[in-house]
Amino acid sequence: MGLPEIAAGVEVVDEQRDRGVATVDRTGESLVKRLAPFADELPCGPETAATLVEAYTGGESVGDAARAAGLAPTDGAKALHLFGESVSPVGPTGRAVVRDWLAGRLARTEAVDLAGVSDREFALAVYVETHDPIPGAREAVEGALAPAEDAAVDKRDALGETMSDVGDLR
Repeated sequence: MGLPEIAAGVEVVDEQRDRGVATVDRTGESLVKRLAPFADELPCGPETAATLVEAYTGGESVGDAARAAGLAPTDGAKALHLFGESVSPVGPTGRAVVRDWLAGRLARTEAVDLAGVSDREFALAVYVETHDPIPGAREAVEGALAPAEDAAVDKRDALGETMSDVGDLR
C-alpha cells in the first residue's frame, strides 16, 4: 500500500468542526442504585451520597455539597474521599506529619501544629491516610464526577478573552 492509498479520503478544511465533549454513560441506572452496593462502607446512605456527588459536581464546595445533602462537611469529605476524590486538607509535608503521628513519633498537639491545620482538618487528614478509596466506587460515580459539558462551556465563555484562536497563530 502506497501513500496515495493511505491518504485516500483525507481532506483539508479551513476550520475544525466543534464536536463538543464526548460522554459515555454505560451505567443505565441511577446514581443511587450504583452506590447501593457500597452503602455499608459509606458514612451515609446511597441517597445522601448521590445528593452529595450531584451537588459537588454542580460546582459546590465540599462543605456546601455536604450541607446540601444534609451531612456535616467532614462526613461529606469522607464520602468523596471514598469515591476517589482528593479532599485531604494537607499537602505532602502535612501527610508526612500525619504518618509520623500515626506511627507514634509525634504527640497530637505537636502534629497538629506542624501540619498547620485545625483539629477538624487534622482528623480529616488522618481519615484520608487511614482509609483507602472503596474499590469499584470510583467507577460507580465516574460519569457524575466528570466535568459536565455545561460547566466546560461556562468556563470557556468566562475565559474566552484569555484564550488564543487559530487566527492568533499567523
